[in-house]
Amino acid sequence: MNPNLFTETSDGKYISPFHDIPLYADEAKNIFHAVVEVPRWTNAKMEIATKEPLNPLKQDVKKGNLRYVCNVFPHKGYIWNYGAFPQTWEDPGHTDGDTKCCGDNDPIDMCDIGNKVCSRGEIIQVKVLGILALIDEGETDWKVIGINVEDPEAADFNDIEDVRRLKPGYLEATVDWFRMYKVPDGKPENQFAFNGEFKNRDFAIKTIKDTHEHWKALILSKTKAMDLNCLNACVTDSPYVCSGVDAKAIVDSASAFGASEPIPSSADKWYYYSK
Repeated sequence: MNPNLFTETSDGKYISPFHDIPLYADEAKNIFHAVVEVPRWTNAKMEIATKEPLNPLKQDVKKGNLRYVCNVFPHKGYIWNYGAFPQTWEDPGHTDGDTKCCGDNDPIDMCDIGNKVCSRGEIIQVKVLGILALIDEGETDWKVIGINVEDPEAADFNDIEDVRRLKPGYLEATVDWFRMYKVPDGKPENQFAFNGEFKNRDFAIKTIKDTHEHWKALILSKTKAMDLNCLNACVTDSPYVCSGVDAKAIVDSASAFGASEPIPSSADKWYYYSK
């Protein structure tokens, strides 16, 4: 069973986590909203379903099986709260001037390094610290490093070098994780732009803002949506906006929750490699 996890506001309105949650929590201070897809230490590869109406969170399926990321020693599951920035889009029709690769057709990814283990679907406010440019099968797949503003240590983190200084080994582990996580599935190591070096806060913020502009073109139908579902409940000037009644009908017609499948024993297996 792979149930849909729809996003609902406090007043009972169903919305899209891709299109309806504002990117900015505080634009003047460059504080952004982010949607947590995968809590830290877990393995189930949950993601915003960008091709389905209202874009629920659901577990990725590969060859008919629910997908779990492998544990590549010494890492257990995801090593951050992993998620996405709403109202951003890495346009596959746009070739990035720095990476020389096109976008991966998804919202831009977020790695929260805060101490709290978040919940799936939780919306947090993030202070951006830096960014890593993963090249995944020839596509640019940005990974933004940030920290939950509610973290008790958030005030100490303002740029990528603060992570290197205050959480020694974390950035190296992050590169290691992204390089190797597909290798147990028989795929080659992932590659990076900039020789795997992290870019700083200002570079990261500019990248987020650029992908926000690409999203604006998408949601206003200035760019073809292709296989993406742009249905939304709040973007009033979008041709894809729907009523609250229609949104509720979509949720009501979705598959009902059933008994959860047990996590397979393979999700606890360790994989090892020689550096």
